[in-house]
Amino acid sequence: MLSSSSLIWIGALLLGLEASLTRASDFQHHAYEEMVRALFAVQSDCPYITRIYSIGRSVEGRHLYVLEFSDNPGIHEALEPEFKYVGNMHGNEVLGRELLINLAQFLCEECRAGNERITHLIHDTRIHILPSMNPDGYEVAARQGPEFNGYLVGRGNSKEMDLNRNFPDLNALMYYYEKQNGQNHHLPLPDNWELQVEPETLAVIKWMQNYNFVLSANLHGGAVVANYPFDKSREPRIRGKTTYSATPDDKIFRKLAKTYSYAHSWMHKGWNCGDYFDEGITNGASWYSLSKGMQDFNYLHTNCFEITLELSCDKFPPATALASEWLANREALVSYMEQVHHGIKGMVYDENNNPISNAVISVAGINHDITSGTDGDYFRLLLPGTYTVTASALGYQPFTSMVTVGPAEAVQLSFPPTIIKCRISQSQSALKP
Repeated sequence: MLSSSSLIWIGALLLGLEASLTRASDFQHHAYEEMVRALFAVQSDCPYITRIYSIGRSVEGRHLYVLEFSDNPGIHEALEPEFKYVGNMHGNEVLGRELLINLAQFLCEECRAGNERITHLIHDTRIHILPSMNPDGYEVAARQGPEFNGYLVGRGNSKEMDLNRNFPDLNALMYYYEKQNGQNHHLPLPDNWELQVEPETLAVIKWMQNYNFVLSANLHGGAVVANYPFDKSREPRIRGKTTYSATPDDKIFRKLAKTYSYAHSWMHKGWNCGDYFDEGITNGASWYSLSKGMQDFNYLHTNCFEITLELSCDKFPPATALASEWLANREALVSYMEQVHHGIKGMVYDENNNPISNAVISVAGINHDITSGTDGDYFRLLLPGTYTVTASALGYQPFTSMVTVGPAEAVQLSFPPTIIKCRISQSQSALKP
């Protein structure tokens, strides 16, 4: 059995690091202004591969800053997947916030140093890092400090609203559609939904709608486990009983969760914080049922697959613990990002070689479709195997193709003009809505 220190050094070797480990004294907690300065410092150090943008403001007016890494910042390149990390959704769960600041610094430093693995990742992926979704709550928690922080102090935003119980509830609609053979993806939002969510939630939803994210993780604390959808149980709540609520992509989600768990220094061992999770992973509803959560919303309203990473027993660990936590999570954070490059991807064109957006990509046997983006490109995470894939778009005849997916990078499967070339009238179309 490898020790935690051995696993840390193995992770360092996998990343190709030659420099000595960063000193513990270099790690600190970042208040809002310090966090902003740290992000802009990274952008200044790596101006050609980074961009900073705000997706909105918190209740108290703090910007929700995102740091983007790409070989062409600010531009979506066709067939280059979009990835996001979200930290500090609960203001008093602060490790994710610090890890994402560390990750940003690490990506910049390693790219400048010529690390091939990191350079390749940035060149082929558009990475978006939101270190703090709840900067107002963080400030409340930080005033208490690590030594005296209460379990709930600063958890919600400044209006004490839990942001992970604040998204439109699409699970109930999905579970109804499952029984009625209805829509299985991109479920519609309820009327006046914008008036029913907090400013931070609104900003994140608009962000999801504006970027065709493929894979994501949100970082929490209070346990050590990789939690995957569905979070909300299909069954009525029964006292003392939990039920597993699988998505149609349950096998993929389990694989994604295990990718993080086994790359983490100790998450995969199972026994953490007084709880046991086999292989360090859990289905959300099997743990406890949660309504209006962010990870389920990603899956049901967008193309994005998201898991929730619980990363520390202590929600507000002392600064002295941050260095070891970073080393425990560094390889896992990188390995998880690399998972965005598995499955299939491709382009959907019309007869004039114009890209078709919102084309539906269906995989036989998996009752969850995804759609092509504005540029006509699509990304479908899949495990190795042979699949029957259908592309369909309103006004066009659908086309079906067989594809074999391997364990390496995504297989390209496009639907060019020679395939989708027969435009038909809307009244003749038998396509899915």
